[in-house]
Amino acid sequence: MTVPLGTMRATGDFVTVKNGEIFFLGRKDSQIKRHGKRLNIDLVQQVAEGLQQVESCAVTWYNQEKLILFLVSKKELVKDYIFKELEKHLPNHAIPDELVLIESLPFTSHGKIDFSELNKIYLNYTNLKFEYKLNGKEELWGKLQHLWKSILNLSEDSSKIPDESVFLNSGGDSLKSIRLLSEIEKLVGTSVPGLLEIILSSSILEIYNHILQTVFPDEDLITFSKNYVMKRKFNDVSQEETSGKSLHQKFVMPLNLDTEINAFIALSRGSQILAPNTTVFLTRFGHFPSACSSDLISQTNIQNVKTLNPSALIGKSKDSTCVAKVYEDGTPVIGAEKMELHVRWRSDTGKCVDASPLVVIPAIDKLSATVYIGSHSHKMMAVDLYSGKVNWEQILGDRIESSACVSKCGNFIVVGCYNGLIYVLKSNNGEKYWVFTTENAVKSSATVDPTTGLLYVGSHDQHAYALDIYKKKCVWKLKCGGTVFSSPCLSLIPHHLYFATLGGLLLAVHPATGSRVWKHSCGKPLFSSPRCCLQFVCIGCVDGNLLCFTHFGEQVWQFSTSEPIFSSPCTSTSEQEIFFGSHDCFIYCCSMKGHLQWKFKTTSRVYSTPFAFHNHNCSNEMLLAAASTDGKLWILESKSGQLQTVYELPGEVFSSPVVWESMLIIGCRNNYVYCLDLLGGNKK
Repeated sequence: MTVPLGTMRATGDFVTVKNGEIFFLGRKDSQIKRHGKRLNIDLVQQVAEGLQQVESCAVTWYNQEKLILFLVSKKELVKDYIFKELEKHLPNHAIPDELVLIESLPFTSHGKIDFSELNKIYLNYTNLKFEYKLNGKEELWGKLQHLWKSILNLSEDSSKIPDESVFLNSGGDSLKSIRLLSEIEKLVGTSVPGLLEIILSSSILEIYNHILQTVFPDEDLITFSKNYVMKRKFNDVSQEETSGKSLHQKFVMPLNLDTEINAFIALSRGSQILAPNTTVFLTRFGHFPSACSSDLISQTNIQNVKTLNPSALIGKSKDSTCVAKVYEDGTPVIGAEKMELHVRWRSDTGKCVDASPLVVIPAIDKLSATVYIGSHSHKMMAVDLYSGKVNWEQILGDRIESSACVSKCGNFIVVGCYNGLIYVLKSNNGEKYWVFTTENAVKSSATVDPTTGLLYVGSHDQHAYALDIYKKKCVWKLKCGGTVFSSPCLSLIPHHLYFATLGGLLLAVHPATGSRVWKHSCGKPLFSSPRCCLQFVCIGCVDGNLLCFTHFGEQVWQFSTSEPIFSSPCTSTSEQEIFFGSHDCFIYCCSMKGHLQWKFKTTSRVYSTPFAFHNHNCSNEMLLAAASTDGKLWILESKSGQLQTVYELPGEVFSSPVVWESMLIIGCRNNYVYCLDLLGGNKK
């Protein structure tokens, strides 16, 4: 064919122009997104080729999940040395996951590097790693120490890891724990049941012994020296823990200590609402921030609320058509009426705030609404929602990552703690009313049954508990077959209670007896909390899938993202959409049939749970609040995913937002809990 003179064709090359000359930089198809940042893998190749020991090399983005560097070396070299050299010249997000030594690079008939052949080489390489047999427990101990240092970015020249070192206390986190699990299973060539729970809660020596039992079952286990207590005695509760006195009482609110239900609204992460006897209250204030989900509102109240004007009450859109736009270029798309977030107040908790806020609004006095939240400082706080004044604070026995739950009567706040205790505090002054002991850390947040008043919670001791706080007793205790990190979810129709474990099990339990109704193995750890709606229960998994089940245990669909899901799902008011975040840096909206409606690209991983609410200034507009771990708060239009505004907090965020009226409350790792005003938009 004859091409007309002057015809331009896109080559896909990135270049720079200097003094009339074009210099090649790399290929457009070499651009990838890794750890939330853009990376041209040609850069990695150029840096590696510049090292003296390297003759030639190639880089692949294997299965769009692993950055693999293939090297042809001039002389024998040590992989650790190459990694250290790369770290001197490359940013963290550009460091390869693995380095594979090969004799020569494969080429196509056109003289280009054959990347499909490289992928085959890597597949064979990984298969050989799985076939590798350890020579004994001494080699296992050395390899485990190497992996520990590598994942935590510790120098190989550093001294031996102390036997009592705990991964999370040494700089590890949930994502690094999964990496360590994956690398250990590659090393030993088999899956190691229950290992993730051990990594998250135990020492390196206990991790080693657990692996030893799987790989070398006939070998003797290593024990700790007499100077080290192998396991914390969680049942050794001090006098201070069981005494009922408040340590830092600043303000006393009136409290009716009988079990009569007071009218209030309680808002918690994921747009969850507890609203006993508040139908009139909701109508009076014209505000209903979430769906009338059967997991939290009593059946009678569901019927009462549904008889009211739903579009005015819950902001249901007249147009129910699905918007299938995908906002993934990260470009802010601001609506016609600009919204802004401004700090109303902030309160210093002393240390990181990873817990999510609980907001309780009494019917008798809306202006006395209170935020309850704990932090790593061991401090539990009650803060006035409107002014930011601290009503009371109570020092508990250890770090608090569990989010608070309010009792059915509204008189008590329940929160779990790292010391294995579940505290029941008086909501008006923070005094300890009752303390229940489990056998390991409690990061799970309790859920209350509005029909019985029972509270349900999980523990790292692999058990689920049903507590009657009024009789101060445990009603039942269930062995779950894995650590319960996330929070239980309650459905009233049918009356099921759902727990998820780090062993990958989703359990349906009878709330009254604790007997198991059904269970499903998801295959990978479940950090996400299950979320119920009228027809389904949904949960995120670290394999990157959002899973949807019927209430009878049948899997309906799964939706795949490209990175682990730690975020818990949140449903829209109509229960037609489900929102969640992923470590691939996107916020997703799916239909209840598992179809993508839209996705929005943030600037970092999304760990926390989104919150759906209606615009206080525009009754027909539904909004979504979400947070990424780099501290950014995103307000999106929930039907389209269109960005309304973004605000950056001065620290990382693992807490989930809660919204009441035009106020957004969230915790931050800079030690503060924030309340921000959402301003702007037409009032209709």
